[in-house]
Amino acid sequence: MTKSEFVDQVASQSGLGKTEASSAVDAVLKVVEETLSRGGDINFTGFGKFSVAERGARQGVNPQTGERIEIAASRVPRFSAGSALKKSVKGG
Repeated sequence: MTKSEFVDQVASQSGLGKTEASSAVDAVLKVVEETLSRGGDINFTGFGKFSVAERGARQGVNPQTGERIEIAASRVPRFSAGSALKKSVKGG
């Protein structure tokens, strides 16, 4: 599903116009991005949790040359599905 299709679904299920639904989706995504960039967590009970994880420095291998490279430590976004979402996807 593309963002445009997602906005269409939000508009039809919420009764909002496409412009308002697009603004709402953009606002939600911006809040998620800003919260994670500050290192915070977002928890939607039953749906899931967005968080930031630390990935340590490690050694890697360039697949083209076989040369060993050092991969720097980084922060990455994570999503853990909640029980209700897992149950819905599983079909139960």
